[in-house]
Amino acid sequence: MPIHLDILEAYRSQIDPRLIESAAKATLQRQDVPADAELTIVITSDEQIHDLNTQFRGVDAPTDVLSFPAELTDPESGAPYLGDVVIAFPRAESQSRAGGHEIAAELQLLIIHGILHLLGHDHADQQEKDHMWAAQAEILEQLDIGGITLPE
Repeated sequence: MPIHLDILEAYRSQIDPRLIESAAKATLQRQDVPADAELTIVITSDEQIHDLNTQFRGVDAPTDVLSFPAELTDPESGAPYLGDVVIAFPRAESQSRAGGHEIAAELQLLIIHGILHLLGHDHADQQEKDHMWAAQAEILEQLDIGGITLPE
């Protein structure tokens, strides 16, 4: 499962790429995604995610995570490219402090959440949200991270 990481230089020293990759791989495996599927995870600033949120969702504010599903196939290998997950590190850091847990756990939660969106999960209504939150909780438990959720 090729996972491409793009971490803004300012945050590289604060992030263990192995934790990012383990959360992504656990999510993909738990959701029965083909082993050759690819995706990109970008960890960036509040400013960049604010710009993306404005441009693509029409929301003039920063957010914690955005997902951009691609549903592309590499013409040479036939491998599916799932899309991109973009996370605002400062927002993740703030949410981890508010939740009383480590930034690594918050980043893993946001990666799981973002990838589930790439795979078609949503939380627009309560039934969808319950299903998505249950999937998140299962993956977090698999990673030995329990009891954290996204802010409402």
